[in-house]
Amino acid sequence: MTADPTVLVVAKAPVPGRVKTRLAATVGDAAAARVAAASLLDTLDACTGAVGPDRCRLALAGDLDDAVEAAALRSALAGWSVAPQRGSGLGARIAAAFEESGAPTIQIGMDTPQVTPALLHQAAARLADHDAVLGAAEDGGWWLLGLTDPAAAAAVAGVPMSTEETGRLTHRALTEAGLQVGTAPVLRDIDEVADLAAVAALVGGSRTARAAEAVLR
Repeated sequence: MTADPTVLVVAKAPVPGRVKTRLAATVGDAAAARVAAASLLDTLDACTGAVGPDRCRLALAGDLDDAVEAAALRSALAGWSVAPQRGSGLGARIAAAFEESGAPTIQIGMDTPQVTPALLHQAAARLADHDAVLGAAEDGGWWLLGLTDPAAAAAVAGVPMSTEETGRLTHRALTEAGLQVGTAPVLRDIDEVADLAAVAALVGGSRTARAAEAVLR
């Protein structure tokens, strides 16, 4: 694959009480939603910077009208294709979002605002000689999935998500489906306060770093 793929973000609208529940247990719903909004905005910027807005898609759970930073999010999504998530369970919703893409696709979430256009380009390059590319997360999950054939995402529809085994089980599901799987660098998700501090240290000056400073001070 030589052309830029579609970049797909699967995310929740940053509505207090609906996002980053583990972080919210420590810092409160409102603060956690502000972190989620900052993280999503930084992620959207990286995707737009990588391939341009016309090659970016957002599969969204929830309503942006209820979200923190709604106006900024709508501005960042100018030129994007935005559609509601569909399916029961995160794996099924990811598979459905890939299916709607209809093109070679790199998919990420909203919990790794340290992602850069360079990282997305590196993952896309792996699809030149692999059927899939998987970026593991430090907590045992994964932060990136790239597929040359979006229909192949059906392999992950039944994989349990948000567990310490998710990355291993996803890799196994892809290989059992006959795909040759390459790897992307390991990143750390923002799930809890320690994760927020560690990731914010990597992205000084970003929205995420500013949100972290307000939460952690």
